[in-house]
Amino acid sequence: MSTDARLTLITRPGCHLCDDAREALARVVAVTGDRWTERDVTGDVELEREYGDRLPVVLLDGREHGYWRVEEERLLRDLTTPQL
Repeated sequence: MSTDARLTLITRPGCHLCDDAREALARVVAVTGDRWTERDVTGDVELEREYGDRLPVVLLDGREHGYWRVEEERLLRDLTTPQL
């Protein structure tokens, strides 16, 4: 397994959906063994502009996988399906 995190969670403080997303990602990575990182839009104009109205956002391999709610089954499938 690569040491780089395949998953990034874009969040902001005080976001209850972000709290739910953290819990969902913890469940997913407990199954897959992957790692995830978190980026806060606070103070980052580019992130705020891109994602600010639909947080939290999950990025998989740098691409948007979903927002507002983590689709755990879909994310598990996408993490475990071999890439071509």
